[in-house]
Amino acid sequence: MPSSDPTSASRLGGMIARAAAPVLGVAGLIAAWWAAVEATGIADYVVPAPPAVAAVIRDQPGYLLHHASVTLTTALTGYALATATAVTLGTVLAMSRPLARALTPTLLILSVLPKPALVPVLIIALGFGTGPKIVLVWLMCFLPIALATATGLTATPADLVELARSLTASRWQTFVKIRLPAALPYLFAGLRIALPLALIGAVVAELFGGLAGLGVVIQNAGTRADMAFAAITVLAAMSTTMYGLLTAACNAATPWTRHTTT
Repeated sequence: MPSSDPTSASRLGGMIARAAAPVLGVAGLIAAWWAAVEATGIADYVVPAPPAVAAVIRDQPGYLLHHASVTLTTALTGYALATATAVTLGTVLAMSRPLARALTPTLLILSVLPKPALVPVLIIALGFGTGPKIVLVWLMCFLPIALATATGLTATPADLVELARSLTASRWQTFVKIRLPAALPYLFAGLRIALPLALIGAVVAELFGGLAGLGVVIQNAGTRADMAFAAITVLAAMSTTMYGLLTAACNAATPWTRHTTT
């Protein structure tokens, strides 16, 4: 009989361990939540126990999925627009120091603005459709991605750039083959920071003036805390899934980082 490959067995064990760790973490969180509710005796209409929330998700999946799809569409649209514009601006800032010095104060001002407070202004300007929600998501996500892109492109090791120049590489070739790959870990870090902000921005906008979405479910729940917590649970599941997919894309695009961070 052929002997088993210890390397393959070790790799499989590592994959199982990595997959089990987040599951155990979520299970621990749910157990702590359940234990805290039971220990404090808090009323169900204030903080429901996990079984009550699970019952709402089981009994009304269509209702929750409909509103979740609205929130997800808004979040992904604003996130995609923020990624496109932020990466473009971050690249420009990295390539032009005078422009970076000129725009940095403006970016700092944007960073300290209380963005949820802008929702009423956006609704007045853009109406009650999806426009103000997408703009708020864009505002929430833009700065982390832009700064991460600019930081990554300016943090390229100088010896690699000098090596490219010694090989008579053009500025474009140096950017594509040296600076951009070196910046990818920074860019993905910014994308991962901005991803939860996209969902937060979508839900906040729905709370202020939405007609559908998980924010509307939470707002209309009233005294039904189990419904509100069910919407929050669905939102958390969406965020966790999206973050996992983005992390997998990051690992696929930058395989060398797994050897420098483990």
